[in-house]
Amino acid sequence: MYKLVAIDMDGTLLRSDKSISDRTKSVIKKAREKGVTVVLATGRPIEGVRKTLEELEMLTDKDYVLSYNGALVQKTKSKEAISKVTINGKDLHYLYGLSKELNVNIHAFVENKGLVTPKNSKYTQVEADINNIDIKIDSFDNIKDEDIVVKVMFIDEPEILGPAYEKLPKEVFEKYTVVMSTPFFLEFLNKNVNKGLGLQLLAKHLGIKRKEIIAIGDAENDRHMIEYAGLGIAMGNAFESIKEIADYITDSNDEDGVAKAIEKFVL
Repeated sequence: MYKLVAIDMDGTLLRSDKSISDRTKSVIKKAREKGVTVVLATGRPIEGVRKTLEELEMLTDKDYVLSYNGALVQKTKSKEAISKVTINGKDLHYLYGLSKELNVNIHAFVENKGLVTPKNSKYTQVEADINNIDIKIDSFDNIKDEDIVVKVMFIDEPEILGPAYEKLPKEVFEKYTVVMSTPFFLEFLNKNVNKGLGLQLLAKHLGIKRKEIIAIGDAENDRHMIEYAGLGIAMGNAFESIKEIADYITDSNDEDGVAKAIEKFVL
């Protein structure tokens, strides 16, 4: 019945030590051998999940990834974009002005430039290390208003970022999707972007119905895809707010929750 399974990474697919259990690898392989499309749905760029895609042998012509929380849906092998919902340089300049008012560090993912920041900081380095990408230190003045920007991030110590989030003007939430993905990462994306939209666009591309989709996650940025999927599954370690909207609650990420869910509903 189910033809597409979307899986969040951190707190879901990955255990606390960031590894994937042998059981989970085996179950995902069996589901794919059965003809089910299994896709990673993450806030990271594709470079940041390449190691995981290799580990799961998901780098064929038939494999896809939802990256940047659904802003970009692309083939894993060729990196060809199936859908792209972005903001632009004008938005970056607006948010940069706001970051200076709030005294927080900032960086952005700019098409054809990568990870760009006016000055390196602790959490831009964390971003680069997590995703195995380079940092480009450059003035945002060199980014034109019409340049394509995938997402902008405020990055700082939680005790700085938390109060900054509380001070964001109401208009920011009206203009953008705003996601606090970790206590030190605050993300700004196109207003229409979320993992649910990315999943919807991929399903349309593949000709798969909503009722044929499973989505598995643990955090607030998984909400839309869990709500969109025919079967929304929350991890045992998920936020209470995510458990409340899920159709089913599996075990935690350290107890093979993903494997158990796929075994139950797919295999």
